[in-house]
Amino acid sequence: MMKQFSYRHTKEAEFMENMEEAELFSFAGFSQEEAEKTGYSNYSYWYSTFRAFLKNRGAFVLLVLLIILLAFTFLQPYLPGQYDPNMIINDAKGMQFRNIPPGKDFILGTNSIGQDLWARIWAGTRTSLIIGLSVAFAEAVIGITVGVIWGYVRKADFILTEIYNIIDNIPNTIVLILISYILKPSVKTLVFAMCLTGWIQMARFIRNQILMIRDRDYNVASRCLGTPVSRIILKNLLPYLVSVIMLRMALTIPAAIGNEVFITYIGLGLPVNIPSLGNLINEGRVLITSPALRYQLVYPTIILSFVTISFYIIGNAFSDAADPKNHM
Repeated sequence: MMKQFSYRHTKEAEFMENMEEAELFSFAGFSQEEAEKTGYSNYSYWYSTFRAFLKNRGAFVLLVLLIILLAFTFLQPYLPGQYDPNMIINDAKGMQFRNIPPGKDFILGTNSIGQDLWARIWAGTRTSLIIGLSVAFAEAVIGITVGVIWGYVRKADFILTEIYNIIDNIPNTIVLILISYILKPSVKTLVFAMCLTGWIQMARFIRNQILMIRDRDYNVASRCLGTPVSRIILKNLLPYLVSVIMLRMALTIPAAIGNEVFITYIGLGLPVNIPSLGNLINEGRVLITSPALRYQLVYPTIILSFVTISFYIIGNAFSDAADPKNHM
């Protein structure tokens, strides 16, 4: 009798436990919409890059200041009360306002022939930035195109390697000096001289990066599936190199501005009627021994230093932020 009671009690306990489990768990039916949601990711490469960049407060502050500087540089000629950068300003008696120190009438003073230094500095910054941005863009387009062909097309490797060896052995400074000496001094001449050999380093860098990722599994699979070469390059290879390309471009801009300053320093740069940071620094360096006139060298040097340092820091910060390994 006791055995029957114990057996029945056990069965009832199992039945109650099964009922509780049935209440807790139930079979889910198949839903196409829910199945698609499980494969969805809200990851955005550029959003993650921007969020990672914002974590670097110093680089972000420099970016804001640089944007303000660039905007003001190109808006300055349209503001009221601005002098022409090449205009020689005279007083009521016809005398030139020579070497007037910074003050109310002239914010940054005047130079030795009575030109407004404020207007010349911003005009020179515009010229130098146009040179730097033009060189960076040209070198990126040529360097990336040649670098991708060099790294991806095996038959082109030998020819492009020999071209690289020839061009790389020619000192860049010699090329700059020769082109500036032969052609008429102008912004186009400087851009052409800098791009003539400058693209080769970008091409070599891209080629090395392409070689490292060209034969990875997903690229081999794409080729086996018959994916066009152009699509493989644009979708599989170049997006992987965004961070390093942006870094190289960011470093090219201050390097181009520095080359313009150097060429002008040795007397082969832009003519004096085209203000540039190189021209202003070249004019101000001869006054460094005169304490009262050093402002003519200090102000353009400050602008040049800020622009070059900002591009360097922002480029490095953006390169780190663009690396998918740093995305959370």
